[in-house]
Amino acid sequence: MSDILLVTINARYQHASLGLRCLHANLGGLAQRASILEFVSGARTEDMLERVLERGPRIVGIGVYIWNVVESTRLVAQLRAVAPGVTVILGGPEVSHEHEGQRICALADHVVTGPGEHAFRQLCEEVLAGQPPAARVISGGAPAPASLALPYPLYGDEDLRHRFLYVEASRGCPFRCEFCLSALDRTAEPFPLDAILDALRDLHARGARRFKFVDRTFNLKVSTSLAILEFFLERLEERPDDPVFAHFELVPDHLPERLREAIRRFPPGTLQLEIGIQTWNPAVQALISRRQDDAKAAANLEWLACNTHAHTHVDLIAGLPGEDLDSFGAGFDRLVALAPHEIQVGILKRLRGAPIARHTEAFGLVFSPEPPYNVLATDRIAFADMQRIARFARYWDLVGNSGRFPRTLPLLLGDAPFRRFMALADWLYARTDATSRLSAERQFELVREWLLDQAGTGAVVDEALLADYAGSGARGRPSFLARAAAGAGRNAAATGTGTGTAAAAPGATAATPKRQARHLA
Repeated sequence: MSDILLVTINARYQHASLGLRCLHANLGGLAQRASILEFVSGARTEDMLERVLERGPRIVGIGVYIWNVVESTRLVAQLRAVAPGVTVILGGPEVSHEHEGQRICALADHVVTGPGEHAFRQLCEEVLAGQPPAARVISGGAPAPASLALPYPLYGDEDLRHRFLYVEASRGCPFRCEFCLSALDRTAEPFPLDAILDALRDLHARGARRFKFVDRTFNLKVSTSLAILEFFLERLEERPDDPVFAHFELVPDHLPERLREAIRRFPPGTLQLEIGIQTWNPAVQALISRRQDDAKAAANLEWLACNTHAHTHVDLIAGLPGEDLDSFGAGFDRLVALAPHEIQVGILKRLRGAPIARHTEAFGLVFSPEPPYNVLATDRIAFADMQRIARFARYWDLVGNSGRFPRTLPLLLGDAPFRRFMALADWLYARTDATSRLSAERQFELVREWLLDQAGTGAVVDEALLADYAGSGARGRPSFLARAAAGAGRNAAATGTGTGTAAAAPGATAATPKRQARHLA
């Protein structure tokens, strides 16, 4: 039984909620009267409600995000109907701005906006004392990181064994990119470094091996970045048989030599770097207040590809104001040439409160009124073409980013990656009427069919596909394996490839996620 129950719906099981743990850790004397309950998207609302009420809470605090607001609204509506005496408090990015008109906000007793650790504790104290404030919307303020208790002891054994552990060494962002809520921040404020390092030591000693830092600008302050990187390097050097995997988000045009030297020392399968390019178009960058030295960013990506074992994940956004299909395609081609492991093609979203909304009229931005509020059309990209890009993104994730097609991908992309892959995406959709639920075996069959339709040489195509399939880890047996009766097919039969049993990727460790491990093959 808990007087205060902190609840959220995660996008996936492997995502443990950092936000709920931050709130719990800062409840002070109320912490012993609180507990956390996490669900995974797709759970039945009535089942979630049943588990909430089993705890007998007087207060239910719910973390609301763009990916769970629809399900959270249903949960709050049912909670209101079944247990009207329970006080419902909302927080999180999705309810921190534009509260008017949101059904979930109307259903709740209180909404805490922004970082809410101190405000939430005070609100709980008042509610439990029978003196709730009259205000429904309460500003969470901007608590200094040094004033906050760290949440990491609240990661449990199950989290340590099966989930990524989210960590923040700083909060906020000094940049003003208008598509991001961090554009509203004043700057990035660090947590005390010694406290972060102590927390990392404790988590590692308890068995944590996968760490994901949520800092927007991990490499902004080099001395802090180096201290944290050295922490992981020391563990890797001391226990190479018990490795870690760490994820950081980097500013793309800031990679001084001291950072390069540290990154270079990470062995394969232990380091992932997320790098937001978003757009290479200088005019678009100026429109959205994004400061980026493209030449330095490109040089840094090239250096990482050629000189390190880091897994690089680069973000590109379609639908930004002022960018047409040709400009976006040229940006994609430029990224392909720089050879990151993954290119995450995202569609612009109108996050509540983000300044990107100021361009709506001037650039004909039409956003979906439903989460995740993706752009449906602009004055430069019609709805039909935006649909094509959305399908392109999904198929690229299946084929380009998955690590399953390392030998086949160059055949697919040729010397015009965006144009060629868009043609494949259009064909795949016409052929299957689906962008999901395509098994690995079906993907291989379709890719082969398209390549052969492009007047490809069957032996070359089959050789690449057979080798890729053998290394993919897929367990089925596509029909093309049996049909490939010559050349690569006979070689595969003789060597036993194509059986669905993949050899371990060179350099992959026990901590390396499966997808990243495939890129090491």
